Amino acid sequence: MTSIPPEVAAKLKAAAGPSGWSEEPREIAPHLHEWRGRWHGKSALLLKPDATEQIARIAAVCNETRTPLVPQGGNTGLVGGQIPENGEVLLSLERMNRIRRVSPEQNLIIAEAGVVLANAQNAAAEAGRLFPLSLASEGSCTIGGNISTNAGGVHVLRYGMMRDLVLGLEVVLADGSILNLMKGLRKDNTGYDLKQLFIGAEGTLGIVTAAMLRLSPQPVSYVTVLAALDDLAAAHPILNGLQQATGGQVSAFEIMQRRALELVLGEIPGTANPLAGDYQWALLIETGNSAALDCNEAVEGVLSQAIESGAVRDAIFAKTLRERESLWRLRESIPEAQRKQGLSIANDISVPLARMAEFVEIAEAAVRSVLPQAVCITFGHAGDGNLHFAILAAGHNEALASARGQIESAVQDCVWRLDGSISAEHGIGLARRDSLRRQKSGQEIAAMAALKRALDPNNILNPGKLLPAGLP
Repeated sequence: MTSIPPEVAAKLKAAAGPSGWSEEPREIAPHLHEWRGRWHGKSALLLKPDATEQIARIAAVCNETRTPLVPQGGNTGLVGGQIPENGEVLLSLERMNRIRRVSPEQNLIIAEAGVVLANAQNAAAEAGRLFPLSLASEGSCTIGGNISTNAGGVHVLRYGMMRDLVLGLEVVLADGSILNLMKGLRKDNTGYDLKQLFIGAEGTLGIVTAAMLRLSPQPVSYVTVLAALDDLAAAHPILNGLQQATGGQVSAFEIMQRRALELVLGEIPGTANPLAGDYQWALLIETGNSAALDCNEAVEGVLSQAIESGAVRDAIFAKTLRERESLWRLRESIPEAQRKQGLSIANDISVPLARMAEFVEIAEAAVRSVLPQAVCITFGHAGDGNLHFAILAAGHNEALASARGQIESAVQDCVWRLDGSISAEHGIGLARRDSLRRQKSGQEIAAMAALKRALDPNNILNPGKLLPAGLP
């Protein structure tokens, strides 16, 4: 357990400025708990600077005194990477919340790390542009956290992960030096692309303080469809057909198991399912239309053929904004409905597109072999192979908690059998660090540890996260 000497605490308070710190337990407490309640941290000192130079001074003090520091954005992470597990100093970026510039002419926005994602989206929209990253937590997650976890969301299929949206970064290194990587050039082959090191690094290599982000044209309208099908294996050919017919304009291709939909309908008031009949899976499909291209006819044509072939049972098109919002509410409410059922074990995995159905089949069997009472619920981003595979056991929460380790191992074994990844978009943090040795080769882990030692030789930045125990 980390203990902060009074003289070190005094230096850190001075570095953060008069309004930039707190030792008040009631103010610190909300920062110590992961929102699903799995991790509960400890910290006696919360730092909340509002300038990059303050963060640089804080890092320099921590490096000089070998005081561990845990950066935190909106505290919406799902793997514990933002939690000060051992009493470390907690660095909140919430006051670093300025949008420095929006340039519709250059299709970019510069936002500080503490800017809430929804605020960045709104600033882009006001300038007539789209910032396409979209997550269920967008009303509270922050740009710095999105970068540090390489966030994904529902529009990866068309716009890419957060890594694809970052044009430049401002980063404070462990020794307090500031890296300004904000040229924003689309082409710059002058050596290593240093900004890429910090995207997805979960605050272990440097502290992201601001980012230059890529904007896109705003769609003028949307084609949004909910389609019913029996076989998840049919989803991939449908996606290929839609991409061919629309010229790659599909922005979202989400899958929901029937069990997931029923959970939402039972737990979330005001939700309704427009699909009738018996089916096992629902696809939520969306394209964004430009002024020159309306994809409605192309999407109708592909789905009509799928209905004729029997791959799709039914398809409902949203005719109004309210209907579109109702369809999206079904998908976005699954995590909330899941929480209302009690304890659940979440898995954020990715597998090759053609093997999604195989994964669900073997993973459900593997889970039931550990706990017969378990119910598996699958939903997620079928367009990029990212499935959220949740396990619940209503009425058997104690048994589920006791079996967590066995269940997680069984699911991960299924992922590895299919050449997949145990973390598609949520990161490693505390939850998956000990499984990383099976996900990565010894050479990959050694290279990661070498980067950590080079950039953070005193191991002050988010120690104990991401890398397996005992490293660097």
